[in-house]
Amino acid sequence: MSSSTVRTARRRTLRVAAAALIAAAGLSLTACSGSDDTSSKSAATAASSSAGSSAGAQGSDAKVDTKAGAADKAASPSRTETLADGSTAEIYELGDLHYRLKIVNDGDVLATLEANEHDAGLDANDMFVVLTMGGEVHSWMGGGHQGPGTFELAGGWKAKVTKVGELQYRAQIIGHDGVAATMETNEHDTGLDANGVYIVLSAGGVISAHE
Repeated sequence: MSSSTVRTARRRTLRVAAAALIAAAGLSLTACSGSDDTSSKSAATAASSSAGSSAGAQGSDAKVDTKAGAADKAASPSRTETLADGSTAEIYELGDLHYRLKIVNDGDVLATLEANEHDAGLDANDMFVVLTMGGEVHSWMGGGHQGPGTFELAGGWKAKVTKVGELQYRAQIIGHDGVAATMETNEHDTGLDANGVYIVLSAGGVISAHE
């Protein structure tokens, strides 16, 4: 074989090798480009998913505060009434058979009583107040009897008041058929609606009733 033939064969071999290298490089670049596009799409998808999750989290945080709603409801009285001494009773409905009463005078809260599935009462400087578990309010002035002792009350009731301890008195409310109810104080006043006769027994042993 002549030297010129050898050179020609070598050139062809080199050209084929170079073409193969160029083709391989092209395939590699295409693969990398595809990989980059896929990564970009994955990153965009992840970013979108992350943004969606963040938005969802923010949406889930926007919850109605039921406690705050209940507090707002309790902050405003259901109604007001004028008491026997001219002060104002603010009545708050807190739930079923659950009421609170604030005695207010010139913007100042003088006393608070609460009825929760039982009646409540207060001796407020010889003004007696009963708040029933149904939210009814009854007030009157005077008519107190200092216990211990047995006393005739309004409505034909009789009360037998005994001292149990310091600031602790018990009153048996007696009707025609015997003891109908028992009231007891334990360092705070108590009240009772006895079939439309309202009774207060104070922690100091004073009992008063009114129809």
